[in-house]
Formats: sequence, structure tokens, C-alpha cells
Amino acid sequence: MSHIELRHLKTLVALRDTGSLVEAAERVFLTQSALSHQLKELESRIGCTLFVRKTKPVRFTSAGTRLLKLADEVLPRVHGTERDLQRLAGGESGRIFMAIECHSCFEWLLPAIDVYRDQWPDVELDISSGFHFAPLPALGRGDLDLVITADPVPELGVHYFPLFSYEAQLAMSKDHVLRAKDWIEPADLADEVVITYPVDTDRLDLFTSFLDVAGVTPKRVRHAELTTMIAQLVASGRGVACLPNWALYEYTQKDYLVVRSLGEEGIWPTLYAAVRKDQAQAPFIQGFVEIARAVCFENLQGIVTAELDELPES
Repeated sequence: MSHIELRHLKTLVALRDTGSLVEAAERVFLTQSALSHQLKELESRIGCTLFVRKTKPVRFTSAGTRLLKLADEVLPRVHGTERDLQRLAGGESGRIFMAIECHSCFEWLLPAIDVYRDQWPDVELDISSGFHFAPLPALGRGDLDLVITADPVPELGVHYFPLFSYEAQLAMSKDHVLRAKDWIEPADLADEVVITYPVDTDRLDLFTSFLDVAGVTPKRVRHAELTTMIAQLVASGRGVACLPNWALYEYTQKDYLVVRSLGEEGIWPTLYAAVRKDQAQAPFIQGFVEIARAVCFENLQGIVTAELDELPES
């Protein structure tokens, strides 16, 4: 057994603060005799006297003063940890270390984070930078706590909250020959330069849900990091691009670009917030999902509510 326990430190602090054995005993919910016994036991363990008896207020020895210094260092940290654990147990505190598989999502994510931090100040929140790793496996391992993705896969232990559905549209310059079509067919893109974010084509709706299923390969794929850069390249006739309808809205409103649906029915992916199943019911996680949805539907044009039956099995 350790010589010094937390109860000893609490008793010494009570003795210092009250100045008498009687009042200290009341503060730590002991009888005076039990408190005296506890202090004598501690002195026996460490082999030192802690305070001078029969002095008022109590006068501590060098050993007692050293233990009080320890108490002043340790007890506040213990109390703080206990409060944090209580918040965690009540769902008021936690950690959300997130990653984003959607380049254009920063447009709505940062305002959502600002709102969330105001409403959930005790939650530690951070964003992993970069798109060059597999975030869903990292989520399952516990390296991440939340992933924004439009490409859910059946990962063991992962739950997907649908945020919203959107149309993936093809953007082209105002004088592009395809502007004359009511909608785009896969074969129309066989001779086109497709401008995309720098990610693998197996993570892009244009390929996975449109070109690949028809066995069509574009003339060339060109990469650009930013949505504004892609829009500028498309507007200047350097190629075409597939982007979310809400990300294209401002460019079409300014008559900067022309957009068309991919196929007669269009392609409507769903954006999800993926979390580990053991955290899916945590209030601070559900709070983030609710705020993200609210911010999106308040600010994004063209999005619709995702149907529950679109949830993937996991």
C-alpha cells in the first residue's frame, strides 16, 4: 500500500484551511477521533510528525508543509479530471478529431464548426489535414472520431449519419458544345478533359456511378486542388468537371458556367458523417450531426433530405 493517499492530502488541506482538528473533521465528514487516528497512521507510515499538537491555529512541520505543497499540486488536477469524467459520462464533453473526404465541404463545414464550438465548448475538436490517406479504416482504429464522406463502405463498427443528398452535375464553359444537350451521356465525355480534385478516380462519382459502369474513359484527367481553380479552368474551356450542385450554384447564378445532369435522372449521392458505433449515441456526436445538417440546409442550395433507406449496412 502506498504511504500517501488522496484522503490524507484532503485531510491536511482541511486542517490548514480550518485551523483546528474539530472543524477539519467536519469538512472531511469524519469524527475528530477518526481524523486524529488517520493523521497518526500517516505519520507512522512516513516516519515524520506533520504538525505541532495543541497549537491554534495549527502549525505544520517541514514534512507537513511539503505534503501540503503536494496536495496543492495534485488535488486540483484530480478534481479537474473528475469533472471531465463526469462531463464525458453525461455526454457533455469528448473529442471529435475529424477528416473530410469531400474537398468542397469546407464551404459549409467551417461555419458548422463555429456554431458547434459555441454550443459545445467542452468538446475538443480538430480537423485532420490532407486527403491522402484512408480515413474510414483510421476511424475504425480510433485514430479519428468522425469522417465526412460520400463513399460509405461496410466497415466493421462504423455507423453512418446521412447529412443530405445532392446532385453531382457536370460543369462546362458557356460556349461548350455539350451545352446544347438536355443531359449528358457517358459517351459524350470520351473526348473530354475532365478536371477533378487530386484523388483516385474510384472515389469520384463521375467515374464510379457514370463513366466506369458504361466502360467509358475520358481523353485525359487533370487535377486542381481548389473548387475556385476548377471553376476557372472550366470557364476558360480547359475541360469539364463534376461537382456538387450546391458548390456550383454561385457560378451558375453569375452566368459563369453551364451545368447539366449526368443521365436523364441525374446522379444523387448522399453525404454522411461516419462515426464509430460505440460513439453513435453520444450527445456530443449527435449534437455535431444536428448542427451540421442545420447549417447545410440553411446555407446550401439544391440539397435534399437523405432517405433513411439509403443508409449503408455496416
